[in-house]
Amino acid sequence: MKKTIIMIIMLLLSLGKIFAQLNESDTLRFQLRASLSGNYQQGNVVYFALRSKLDLTFAPYKKWVLKSQNNSLYQAFFSQKADNDIFSRNFLYYNPRGRIYPFAIAYVSSNFRRKINNRYFAGAGATWQAVNTKNHVLKFSASAVYEATKFNADTYNYDEYNGNSNINLWRGTLYLAGQHYLFERQIRLFYDAYWQPSFDNADNYRTQADAGMDFPVWKGVSMSILYTLTHEHVVAQNIKQEDKILSFGLAYNFKRK
Repeated sequence: MKKTIIMIIMLLLSLGKIFAQLNESDTLRFQLRASLSGNYQQGNVVYFALRSKLDLTFAPYKKWVLKSQNNSLYQAFFSQKADNDIFSRNFLYYNPRGRIYPFAIAYVSSNFRRKINNRYFAGAGATWQAVNTKNHVLKFSASAVYEATKFNADTYNYDEYNGNSNINLWRGTLYLAGQHYLFERQIRLFYDAYWQPSFDNADNYRTQADAGMDFPVWKGVSMSILYTLTHEHVVAQNIKQEDKILSFGLAYNFKRK
């Protein structure tokens, strides 16, 4: 009963998972999206889930913008942990209102389901802002990063990595992101996708694609739907390469000039 009460409080405080990405090229000095949501079930199925998300952009100086995307996920079935993940991706942009602008990136994550204890990478790249209007945004990015991953395993679906719990390598990243306001801004369509190949092994790559829609409800609150597909080509033995997630909920945007 105590857990049920806690979950009800969290759900009342929550506006659901926030899906669309913040645009670092906006003229606003500060943007924030934060959410906390969960689910608890007893009976024939015992299930507990807790999700949190915090995204923000901050422009401390005229041409410099910091952007941080963070989320966590915990899930358990019959008290058996199924997910216990963190994700933090952080950017430093210079002159992001330009047509082409450089950035530095630092990333940290863990993924219980994929047996990844921790993963770090850092690097730099550039973004081409192909379209940036009131109703349409389309961007392409390319970068190079050095990645270090520690697995809770030492056997993989590719034998060449067997015997190592640490895999370190250089990767490239090709990325696109867009959002479009349709029907007099009554619907927002948004999407992003990336491909990250290894420079020294064509078999070691991963991809992710997200696509969703926002439907405004009231004063910054909107309903959101998101479909996510992730693929990691090199995985620990007996771990599937793909995960697919369909999510929906409420979203809230806060912005300050």
